[in-house]
Amino acid sequence: MQKRSLSDPTHLSPIDKKSNLFQVIVETPRNSRNKYAFDPDQQIFTLRKVLPAGMTFPYDFGFLPRTLAGDGDPIDVLVLMDEPAVPGCLICSRLIGVIEGEQIEGKKRIRNDRLLAVADATHLYANVRKPEDLPQRFLNELEAFFVNYHHLEGKEYKLLGSKGSAAALAFVKKAEKAA
Repeated sequence: MQKRSLSDPTHLSPIDKKSNLFQVIVETPRNSRNKYAFDPDQQIFTLRKVLPAGMTFPYDFGFLPRTLAGDGDPIDVLVLMDEPAVPGCLICSRLIGVIEGEQIEGKKRIRNDRLLAVADATHLYANVRKPEDLPQRFLNELEAFFVNYHHLEGKEYKLLGSKGSAAALAFVKKAEKAA
């Protein structure tokens, strides 16, 4: 039997039962050019790639443990908060919505949605409850980031729209069952 690492977040519940908040594990901090990812086989965060000069992650980027999205990975989550976190940090967050999209590789289409969440401890985004509480330009820039990010990998990313917290929650429940 393989022992679990103390830093292995994959066994955590996606929802903290005490606070009823989502437990997002940060992989890549805001303003980082480095893309980190948790490697479950080695139970450590690894450097996956480096973005080109001038391109950084706009907010903390992570995942919900014990979920499985359409792309075969845990659900991706973009967390809005005041300052960048560090890889491996657990951030209790509330869902505000989902950016729906699919990546296209040749003739293969794979859903690759991203949840939007707000850190419970934030000051700047404390009053944000749904995507419509954010300026439209803010949402457009997030969507443009994902399109450009996939383009760098030689993939096309097609935006399908954004929805509120009810759709995000349904997406999480489906991904929990798939895990």
